[in-house]
Amino acid sequence: MSYRRIIGVPTATGVGLAAMLGAGVFAVWAPAAAHAGAGILAALGIALLIATLNATSTTRLARAYPESGGVFAFGRALGAPRLAFAAGALFLVGKLASAAAIARVAADYLAPDAAGPLGTGPLAAGIILALAAVNASGVRSTAVASTITAGIVVALLLAADLVGVTRISDPHPLDWPDAPAGLLPAATLIFFAFAGYARVATLGGEVRDPRRTLPVAVAVSLVSVAVLAGATAVILLLGLGTAGLAASSAPLADLAGPGWRPVVVIAVVVACVGSALGVLAGLSRTAQAMAQAGELPRALAPIHPRTGTPIRADAVVAVVAATAALLLPSAVLIGASAGAVLGYYAISHTLAWRLGGAAGRAIAAVGAVACIGLALWAPPAALLVAASVLVAGFAVRAVVAARRAA
Repeated sequence: MSYRRIIGVPTATGVGLAAMLGAGVFAVWAPAAAHAGAGILAALGIALLIATLNATSTTRLARAYPESGGVFAFGRALGAPRLAFAAGALFLVGKLASAAAIARVAADYLAPDAAGPLGTGPLAAGIILALAAVNASGVRSTAVASTITAGIVVALLLAADLVGVTRISDPHPLDWPDAPAGLLPAATLIFFAFAGYARVATLGGEVRDPRRTLPVAVAVSLVSVAVLAGATAVILLLGLGTAGLAASSAPLADLAGPGWRPVVVIAVVVACVGSALGVLAGLSRTAQAMAQAGELPRALAPIHPRTGTPIRADAVVAVVAATAALLLPSAVLIGASAGAVLGYYAISHTLAWRLGGAAGRAIAAVGAVACIGLALWAPPAALLVAASVLVAGFAVRAVVAARRAA
């Protein structure tokens, strides 16, 4: 059974917005400011440029091969099974860690004083399982929920920004860093706030008229988030200053004042819910595509006839992500996600090169180099995790292939 093409431009844009307006747009500014000071505006430009290159190559692939499964499916269609497998493995690891991290951030905001050896882990795991149930009920439910959460987050973020503007009585100067060394680490962190645009492409098999819908949805969602993120960064720098921003655990709440803290908490939690929905949907589609191709157990391949969703893949993805959210803190999870996701996009550029066209190849070449370069500034543990997963994945793949040939 194949997927149903029922997603149009508005809901596809909602999925993209919800995926990008996750914890990142609220959480990246303080650690980025610690690296680059007011240079976070330049770092934002670097992250946005790389995100645009990535989105362009991914959208080109999705238009040429409108299938669910993202870069894994594109690699198979282009006759590059090893690159496809590497992309699929990196996507699964990176986004499983991302989903768990997003749920953990939401749980930390909801229950900051949680006690016990696992802290907010049980609540985060429960959030993952609840969202997986929404995904399993059908892609229309996921898309509608994502669109609603995106609208709520945009409204709340705009409200927090406007209140923040009214609280700026004596703007802080924008002190640039003495050296540019902090720009790339800051850009790596800020890139996390733009990492959701490709989730629209992973649903390519469920989008109506994908050659028109996908480019519009990706472009609108990326530009919208860029404008919101840029405005938020400027307001925080002017209101808190670089030192105050770097030291803040909840900068928007600190700027808006105690009375607005509940609004910021609601915005963060809703943003996390919408983002995690998109991540989990993309994960299950990639796992289903890999299972259908024989790269994962074929038990994950069936699509439920009533809901039109890969319900077994949904369940397995949810259990793994919930376990990670239960046991690991968000900082470790975000680090593990960073290197894997940048590697995934580097492969997407490599595949997009094969589509030809001078402009497309130039974008792919610059994008691949940029992703690899930025990945070098990710935490060493993140790079070690990504490399270990690839080595282990190819080893298992070789064993499975040998058994089938025997």
